[in-house]
Amino acid sequence: MKDPKTGNYRWVVCALLFFATTINYVDRQILGYLKPTLEVEFNWTETDYANIVMVFAACYAFGYVIFGNFIDRIGSKLGYTISIVVWSIAAIAHAFVRSTLGFGAVRALLGLAEAGNFPAAVKATAEWFPKKERALATGIFNSGTSIGAVAAPILVPWLLGAYGWQEAFIITGALGFIWLVFWIILYEIPSRSKRVKKEEFEYIHSDNEEAVSGNEAKIKWSKLLGLKQTWVFIVGKLLTDPIWWFFLFWLPAYFATTFSLDLKKPSLQLVVVYTATTFGSIGGGWLSSYLIKKGWAPLRARKTTLLIVAFAVLPIILAKFATDIWVAVGIISIAAAAHQAWSSNIFTIVSDMFPKRAVSSVVGIGGMAGSLGSTFFPLLVGALLDYYKGLGNIGAGYNILFIICGLAYMLAWIIIHFLTKSMKPVEEALVE
Repeated sequence: MKDPKTGNYRWVVCALLFFATTINYVDRQILGYLKPTLEVEFNWTETDYANIVMVFAACYAFGYVIFGNFIDRIGSKLGYTISIVVWSIAAIAHAFVRSTLGFGAVRALLGLAEAGNFPAAVKATAEWFPKKERALATGIFNSGTSIGAVAAPILVPWLLGAYGWQEAFIITGALGFIWLVFWIILYEIPSRSKRVKKEEFEYIHSDNEEAVSGNEAKIKWSKLLGLKQTWVFIVGKLLTDPIWWFFLFWLPAYFATTFSLDLKKPSLQLVVVYTATTFGSIGGGWLSSYLIKKGWAPLRARKTTLLIVAFAVLPIILAKFATDIWVAVGIISIAAAAHQAWSSNIFTIVSDMFPKRAVSSVVGIGGMAGSLGSTFFPLLVGALLDYYKGLGNIGAGYNILFIICGLAYMLAWIIIHFLTKSMKPVEEALVE
């Protein structure tokens, strides 16, 4: 990644975004691994748990409404700072609640604040990387979602066994404050950074896009919602985000109920699944970046990669036939990795299509749509699993859910394809 002619400080920025995203996902996914313990502690049913996931998702959607436009107005540095301070406080607060209602309240605050992560990270990537490197940079920071998911099945059972569930929330929640020290010291937009060389600054802006000054005017969502380019991102998030949340919050329980996996011990199977998503995130970003460097137009490169990804998810429909846990792990790993490849490219499409000062606002709109889908999907998940659990066949519920997972990405790609047949990047004047 290092180029001696231009410098490589932009990759230090990418590393900061990666670690923030990792912490973001450790803090949200800890719930899935403490589910068996908390079910006993709070006497939860599957529907109770689904409702808590739904509250988190609903507030996460509302958080996108707040942070998307807010970060475009105040900048990525301050916006990220506010987001991680509040979500870290919320993560720690889980340790001190003593009721299901209290637990739902702190999950709501966590969802609200965690929504700032992706608008800030995508905006920072657009500020620091030229188009030909953005998908790779996005893939790298987005792989933090995978690393966070890999760390959770190792870290959380150990913390649970050694200290207890309250301490698990406190220790993981404190990680955000450690990251914040490095963010404040190391990050600034390129035009203000004293660490970026002149040659690297020129390379970052080699696409002839405007440099970000940090004083951007407010952008109206009504203008953005009238553009087909915005709807590409909305569709890409609305139909696929609920699938990823299902992978995060229900896969541990699926392996526990279907294959008797003990979630009180470190889970190699879950480590394998979420490690695969790391390769998917980086690989998906690399592929479209590679195609652009070969001369492909950015949109064609992104759409081709998304189509490959959509085909890669389809085999998850066959997971219902798996009688061995490692066969199921293999099938689900491919699908989960494909989702992360999808995510890397769908985020990058925003920075391809919109001026830098509009990026966080568009990410906020699409992220809200994805989170709204993720708000209602758990209701279906909880209802299905409780229904089939009552019949003594909870596996049938999971089988239906895997069919939905397999078809969602292809449906999203078809809609995106028709939306983008004659699409061009949005001109600056259109968002004024």
